[in-house]
Amino acid sequence: MSAGGFCKLPGGSVVVALTLPAPGPSEGAVRVLVHAVNRARALTRLRNLGLRAVYLRGNSHPPTPDEITAVLHHPDGLIWRAAPDLTDAGLWHSIRMLKPSPSGA
Repeated sequence: MSAGGFCKLPGGSVVVALTLPAPGPSEGAVRVLVHAVNRARALTRLRNLGLRAVYLRGNSHPPTPDEITAVLHHPDGLIWRAAPDLTDAGLWHSIRMLKPSPSGA
């Protein structure tokens, strides 16, 4: 079950934060942050990356001020980090590093 939330910014846009199971075989979770025009667009951005079963139900774990700052300063507006617990101060990564690159041709 994913935990998440959102925060509406003064300009009208939103930052959505979701804690999702890690995509690899290892146990754990990742905290994903998305900056978008609205909540629906933020979830669409994740679904376009292949995370089809991503939903935001409620606002139980909204983004912290530090998380909002991190995603606003990233050029893509879409970042993640490992989330064994939300107090861990790990490094933020671009979403491109989360999904494996296609190999071959």
